[in-house]
Amino acid sequence: MSTYLNFPFDEEIFVQSWDAAPDATKTAMIDSGALVEDAMIASRIQAEGGLYTIPFYSVLEGEPDNYDGATDISSSELAGGSQTGVVYGRGKGFTARNFASELSSADPMGHIATTIGKYWAKQRQKALLSILGAIFGITGSAGNAKKWKENHTVDLTSATATPYTIGATDLNDLATLAMGDNKNLFSLAIMHSNVAKTLENLQMLEYWKYTDANGVQRPTALASVNGFTVVIDDGVPVQAVGGSDANQELTTYTTYLLGEGAIRTARGRVDVPAEIYRDPAKNGGQDTLYTRIRETIHPNGFSFTAPSTGWTNSPTDAQLANAANWSVAFDPKAIPIARLLTNG
Repeated sequence: MSTYLNFPFDEEIFVQSWDAAPDATKTAMIDSGALVEDAMIASRIQAEGGLYTIPFYSVLEGEPDNYDGATDISSSELAGGSQTGVVYGRGKGFTARNFASELSSADPMGHIATTIGKYWAKQRQKALLSILGAIFGITGSAGNAKKWKENHTVDLTSATATPYTIGATDLNDLATLAMGDNKNLFSLAIMHSNVAKTLENLQMLEYWKYTDANGVQRPTALASVNGFTVVIDDGVPVQAVGGSDANQELTTYTTYLLGEGAIRTARGRVDVPAEIYRDPAKNGGQDTLYTRIRETIHPNGFSFTAPSTGWTNSPTDAQLANAANWSVAFDPKAIPIARLLTNG
């Protein structure tokens, strides 16, 4: 077996078809229910372009007056605020040479067309993880920023050679710290397979069951822990760090607690999302599929501020991931987003 024009080619048999190489990258986070389409944001994007603003009313507060027929009733003016999101645009092309198809009966352009959706799903999850990393990097010593920093991250990673693995009550403790009596807004726990394995070994993962046509109960691949639906995805942040023992390397795993719809998304306007370009001369003839997207991924309760330098009509990956470009817009107790850091 040899390789020609980047495709495997069997000189004796002339390979008639290829199976797609197995794609080990999962995109469970964007399919989990935490990310939902938002019609209001979609309409804002059409009117406002790259940066959009979503207003909200503040919670009604203040002490009522005594209604006794003699005391005047005071009035508090309704207040409000807003959060700002950002639309990013990306484009990518994939090329297939015609001679490769003619030589081996393969259909590389057909493969590109049928797998481009998974490619963009992986890019979307990459952007989501980048944005989550940014908002958990927000700093502040007062107000909402202070409450967010102190109550929505629990770091249990060990500084010793003995790692701290996730315990039976850690997720419930995090949910209570972050949201108090609102902790029921959390519904999803998104974790690495090694963290899930620890909970499974503790017999904390409860796998859902279904009853088949014969009346036999069988387990499914879906599980829950502490009442949260578990989503297992090795795309969550994983960081190797040195332990106190010079020969010991510890690994930090991030587990996210999210509420359904905690992350909002909408597609922006793209007049030509996909097109084929044929170059009859290059390499004897080749076709290129060009694709373009414009969309927003917005953690509800936060605002994005365009940086003062290096800004164009679409933020770069680095700008999306920069915590300095994000701020907390809501009371954190109303934001069902939190993270737990453990060594497994």
